[in-house]
Amino acid sequence: MALFSSPQAPDIKPILSVDPKPESAPTPARPTATVIAKGVKVEGDFASDGDVQIEGEVKGSLATKGRLTVGSEAIIHAEVKAGDAVIAGTVQGNVTVERRVDLKSTAKLAGDLTSEALTVEAGAKVNGKVTVGQAKS
Repeated sequence: MALFSSPQAPDIKPILSVDPKPESAPTPARPTATVIAKGVKVEGDFASDGDVQIEGEVKGSLATKGRLTVGSEAIIHAEVKAGDAVIAGTVQGNVTVERRVDLKSTAKLAGDLTSEALTVEAGAKVNGKVTVGQAKS
């Protein structure tokens, strides 16, 4: 028996098989929030269907069906309507929130607040009528 002689073996070649993955449908990404940056002043009626983040100043009216986030240095002189809200800055005007509002310790609210649910951190200041459990439409 010869060491290197063998009956003819079939040519075996490695087969690389990569099944192309079907492209998955893009997942709907949450839209980016509209941001009013620090140093920016907006006057007039402001409305959005998505989330809104305020770091600057807004005067007039502000309405969003999404989440409103008011930064700790933001100033709002407006009637506010939102789906949800997190307030850390100053708001002068009535605030109506459909679902939930969170007042952070640095929040200063001068106006009536109406919301389905409310959380208030120690240090938040509210000067106005607060109605919890039913938001106005």
